Amino acid sequence: MARYTGPKNRIARRFGVNVFGRVRNPLLHKPNPPGMHGAKRRKKSDFGIQLEEQQKLRASFGMISRKKTVRYFKQAALSKESTPLAFIRFFECRLDTVVYRLKLAPTIFAAQQLVSHGHVLVDGKKVDIRSFQVKPGKVVSIKPKSQNMAMIKFALEYTRDLPEYLSQEPAKFAGQMEVLPELDQIPFPLPVNVPLICEFLAHTS
Repeated sequence: MARYTGPKNRIARRFGVNVFGRVRNPLLHKPNPPGMHGAKRRKKSDFGIQLEEQQKLRASFGMISRKKTVRYFKQAALSKESTPLAFIRFFECRLDTVVYRLKLAPTIFAAQQLVSHGHVLVDGKKVDIRSFQVKPGKVVSIKPKSQNMAMIKFALEYTRDLPEYLSQEPAKFAGQMEVLPELDQIPFPLPVNVPLICEFLAHTS
């Protein structure tokens, strides 16, 4: 699956928040949205609001593609659980997301890279698929040969709250998902209206 390589700072400025959790806040020197008229925000239509919510969600998890987002929605719509909850769990249970939440990577993009390059183990076995769905009880860890990477050590020392549905063993460069997350437990970097996104996808996908 293709990895997003576009301009990250422009996206952060567009939403007015350090959405990717970068150490150097991209809003520090350029707080306004990009473009000549970035400081002037226009009133959005209902469609524009729904589209922006979807874009905020995709950005929150490292610029997930629209194709993958639609696929998650269609799978969630078939679930016995509420569609918004099932939908957001597909994002939150991704292996790259869990690696980031466990503070094994400083940013979601770094987590994507660690997984893709084969540095991450699930129950002791290498998994290099970023969208791999982590189930409760699965132990996610860093390969022993990769534990000396400066990026990983920095991430473990970086101050960031651990979600309550995860547990961590920093000394072992590992952690696991204890239970499936609830919608109100997920630490979005900015407000995201998940039910509105589901409503939008139900009419456009």
